[in-house]
Amino acid sequence: MKWTLPQAAAAIRAADALLITAGAGMGVDSGLPDFRGNQGFWKAYPAVARLGLSFAEMANPMWFQNNPNLAWAFYGHRLNLYRRTTPHEGFAKLLAWANHKPEGYFVFTSNVDGQFQKAGFDPDRVVECHGSIHHFQCAKACTRSIWDAAQERVHVDENVFCATNPLPRCRHCGGMARPNILMFGDGSWIPDATGAQHKRFDQWLKKLKEKSARLMVIELGAGTAIPTVRQTSESVSEKLRANFIRINPREFDVAAGCLGIASGALAGIIQLEKSL
Repeated sequence: MKWTLPQAAAAIRAADALLITAGAGMGVDSGLPDFRGNQGFWKAYPAVARLGLSFAEMANPMWFQNNPNLAWAFYGHRLNLYRRTTPHEGFAKLLAWANHKPEGYFVFTSNVDGQFQKAGFDPDRVVECHGSIHHFQCAKACTRSIWDAAQERVHVDENVFCATNPLPRCRHCGGMARPNILMFGDGSWIPDATGAQHKRFDQWLKKLKEKSARLMVIELGAGTAIPTVRQTSESVSEKLRANFIRINPREFDVAAGCLGIASGALAGIIQLEKSL
């Protein structure tokens, strides 16, 4: 038998720790695209639609060598979009719940937008499994250096969807730079920052297990196309016998003893809040 909202709310209140897992759907209520299928991607990037490129084809490191102005048009536009986007109020609500947990919280997200950190979540308690657009690296990985991109600027001519020179350069060899994001067919991504995040996350989970702490997992906007977030939610829930809530407007199926909420991230958080 699946939970009701009041039962789920009671479990949130009783939890010692909170794990928040999130996919692209988490940012939709902030006005960010979720790139759901080629039609959704092309709607967000009509210039790429005219080129006939899918998201998987566009999100490929080869463009930084073959056509860096196009590559930086795509990633520069996203970087500028994420920088000016304000996280929706659901982030603050989740953070308020998380800050009251005696054993703390963690965020596991496939999003590269940095919205959780922007909303006030502790950067040391966030796992960005696909990396972050707010950090750059050498496109050829000349060293293992990853640097904060806060001072980097990318100007994009939206009329022709082309990044204008000068483009970001590697601080070590002077070659082309790229975001520290795991792309498709990517052999040059430097995983060190994400690896350190995973290590902190694993240590936290180990501590919870040793203490038999009551963990609540809340998953938001994570689809099945790239199932990393969903698999993490389910795996952690099973291993730590945690309570589990999945919020998703379409793919909200859950096992018995869990709660699936058929809604967007913000609406689902608000539903839970009303029952707390």
